[in-house]
Amino acid sequence: MRVEPVMGTMVTIDVRDPHPREPAVEAAVNAAIAWLHEVDATFSTYRTGSEISRMGRGELKESECSPEVREVLGLCAEVARRSGGCFDIHSGGRLDPSGLVKGWSVQRAAELLRAAGARSYFVGAGGDIVTRGEAAPGERWRVGIRHPEIADQVAMVLEAGDLAIATSGAYERGDHILDPRTGRAPCGLLSMTVVGPSLTYADAFATAAFVMGEQGLHWIAGMNGYEALAITPDRRTVWTPGMDALLVRDIAPAM
Repeated sequence: MRVEPVMGTMVTIDVRDPHPREPAVEAAVNAAIAWLHEVDATFSTYRTGSEISRMGRGELKESECSPEVREVLGLCAEVARRSGGCFDIHSGGRLDPSGLVKGWSVQRAAELLRAAGARSYFVGAGGDIVTRGEAAPGERWRVGIRHPEIADQVAMVLEAGDLAIATSGAYERGDHILDPRTGRAPCGLLSMTVVGPSLTYADAFATAAFVMGEQGLHWIAGMNGYEALAITPDRRTVWTPGMDALLVRDIAPAM
């Protein structure tokens, strides 16, 4: 297992293949970590010299940015359209694509492992997670959804095989998500978790659905291949029908 501080959180890469220390897999783990640091240097809104900071100050045009930045901005524009503007990288008066970048970058890191031959692995960065294969022979990965009010406890546990999982809320970075329609932090939910085939979209969808409140569950339910689970301010846990197959029932959540 490799744990690395990057992008303001701790990234975990855990390969469970029979021979996880094969040179190609070890090289891929190192490449994945290097990639995440590169993403941080490019997209960080806290580094004055990052492309995103320079673009936000008007020093760079989109056409002058790297292919990665242009790709992310295009994906952000797509999710903004699909969400009716509930996903907006200009909320708060500055350019901030963080609601998609972390999921997109972790997805790419996971693809580096797959390309190197890894088949069973976990890549996680805060609430953004990719699982593949099995945690152990015959066992799916068990992933806890962090309790939005009690940092060291989980609210629910999911059993996952090949899955992307993203959770949005105010618990990790404070009220960093703003509702573009009001300019204020959303108050309809404590957290929103979205699962599906792509962490790029799951991450951005979770941000948009968190802004929507409980209505976000209905929006996600209309997305082919994606499901959602939300925790409301009165501590109810509600989810779309497809989440039933993933929920672990033998663990009592803390609510």
